[in-house]
Amino acid sequence: MQGTAHTDMELVSSMMQKITLLEETIEKQAQEIQLKDKRIAELEEELKTLQKGEDAPGSSTAEELEMRCLQLQTQVWEMERFLNDYGLIWVGERHEQLEDLELLKDEEELPARSVWKPGDAVVAKHQIDFDLILENVKDLNVLAGEGISQIEYTSGGARLRQPDPLPLTLYQNGIVMFNGPFRPYEDPSTQQCLQDIMDGYFPSELQNCYPDGIPLQVTDRRDEVFRERDPPGSFPGHGQVVGRSKSSEVQETTEIPGPRVSLEQFLNKLSKPSKHRGEAMGVRGSAQAAKQGACGVRRSKEILVETPRLAALERVKTAEEAKASAPDVCTLRVKSESGEQTYIVKMLFTETIGDLRQHLDRARGGDSDSYEIISTFPQRVYADNSRSLQECGLIPSASLLLQRGDPSQKEGTELQPA
Repeated sequence: MQGTAHTDMELVSSMMQKITLLEETIEKQAQEIQLKDKRIAELEEELKTLQKGEDAPGSSTAEELEMRCLQLQTQVWEMERFLNDYGLIWVGERHEQLEDLELLKDEEELPARSVWKPGDAVVAKHQIDFDLILENVKDLNVLAGEGISQIEYTSGGARLRQPDPLPLTLYQNGIVMFNGPFRPYEDPSTQQCLQDIMDGYFPSELQNCYPDGIPLQVTDRRDEVFRERDPPGSFPGHGQVVGRSKSSEVQETTEIPGPRVSLEQFLNKLSKPSKHRGEAMGVRGSAQAAKQGACGVRRSKEILVETPRLAALERVKTAEEAKASAPDVCTLRVKSESGEQTYIVKMLFTETIGDLRQHLDRARGGDSDSYEIISTFPQRVYADNSRSLQECGLIPSASLLLQRGDPSQKEGTELQPA
């Protein structure tokens, strides 16, 4: 009996567990059924909305078109008000032109329209409005301060000076800006320059040199054709067309307009000297020296002055040793009083002005009291023999001049503090 009772208890317990699992399963399935019913209801609502849209297909499209038309009309009104503020009126294009444009757009392919072609953004030769250019130049000159004197600083002070206008000559086949070269109208840079003026702006190519603008002096010579000079050995004269008595009467010229610039004027336009790493450098002096050398003027003779440091450098054999010993070496270029000799002196940073005088005296064979050591930029007189080259700011290199000593000017010639 006890065994039978134990078996019945196990059976009841097993049945209870199964019933519990079934109840949990039924509850989960009921939740899933509720979610699916909710999803079905949402889909039915969407289906009803789609069916309503199919019943009235043109309603939403018509509303979108109406909104687009209102937006475009508002933009047109804003543009008209903007043009009215400047006294302008929108003219538009003729219907024939619009139809031609539509035909061209239909014939063109999409890849051809999407690729940018060089020269599309510049004006063509037949589209250049010279009257507009001449009119805009007058307005641009007023903005650039034509006729207004500006302060020009000189070595002795300052003075009032009107800016020189930039010459611009118009020919039948091109332009000449500054003093050349000739630029034909087919050149993209020429077309861009003229387009800038036609748009009411200064040429963009002049912005770096003249950021505040510059007056333009236009010379209208469109009745002349500029013909570049023929190379040597070419056929002289003009060609004749078969069947005609003579060529058409067209004025031609090969001369670049404007006065010839002298050497002094050219040097004055160059930038003033500047100081770079302790060495006075300037384009003006280099250009003048090159010009004089080309004309046969005797150049300065360079003389390497023997110094202990120079001898030590010559004993260095390897490039690594030379590189390690180079940072404390100063190179000085000292020009004589007459300018015919230039002494190259290599010294240590710690050596003094007195040591420099001794090296120069040995090379020149003269007295150190007969000359003064000066620098032009900045203007200084190095009279203190106890000061080192580093204290004087003559490192790592510098250019100096020798000037005949004047006892009357000894006073007040102290070296400016570095």
